[in-house]
Amino acid sequence: MKRIVTNLALFLVCFAVIAFIVSNKKNAHSNTTKEQVPQSLEIPRIINSNVSGTIIKHTGYTVSFNSDWNIPNWVAYELTKEEVAGDEPRSEHFLPDPEISNCPTTDDYKNSGYDRGHMAPASDMKWSETAMKESFYLSNICPQNHNLNSGDWKSLEEHLRTMATQYDKVYIACGPIVSASPKTIGKDHKVTVPAAFFKAVLRQKGDSWSAIGFMFANEAGHKKLSTYAMSIEDLQIVTDLDFFYNLPDKIEEKVEATYSLSDWDLK
Repeated sequence: MKRIVTNLALFLVCFAVIAFIVSNKKNAHSNTTKEQVPQSLEIPRIINSNVSGTIIKHTGYTVSFNSDWNIPNWVAYELTKEEVAGDEPRSEHFLPDPEISNCPTTDDYKNSGYDRGHMAPASDMKWSETAMKESFYLSNICPQNHNLNSGDWKSLEEHLRTMATQYDKVYIACGPIVSASPKTIGKDHKVTVPAAFFKAVLRQKGDSWSAIGFMFANEAGHKKLSTYAMSIEDLQIVTDLDFFYNLPDKIEEKVEATYSLSDWDLK
């Protein structure tokens, strides 16, 4: 009888330990950030664990907002020919993102010498009144050189809209590249000025996939878009981001290793 009691007690202790471990695993899983649980092809994941990011899903795009920099780590969205054909007028009303505590405001950009540069462009959000309004949230904005914003960066945005009319889907991830000792603007929020910007683009037509990366210095200049092009593999090294990892391995390896300028109508 004593042995039975002892065995029962041992069983209860083991059961309690197992329950504790399972509970901890469940809690750990429930505390996993959205950064670790990607939802779609365009959303990258941050390789550098020291970089913070709060992920917010808006109507037309998803943003990983860095509250240390007060700009996004990245902005990602899917673009189709139906969306490009939208006719919603441009908003022009820049607003703090209501999902972000202490979000930057337009005051931070006043007299800074920098444009309020969209990451997900307003012209890609013409398919929805809400998407258009949310594209002007300051979480989607970075301090950007005016010549770049209205020049080569805009030219690439227009080029990708053309791509979207010719393919089933275009997936775009874009954002800033921040130097080790960045400049800031704004007295209230110290908004980081990026050294450069990137775009990672994946397109699909039936069973055919291709991808290309771009990097622009945050400075004036007018060059051919091909000048800024690079492979996704190289862009991942520069940005410390992992793009398009939800693709099947064979497709991912192929599209990330190489790119063709002529295939993307670039000269």
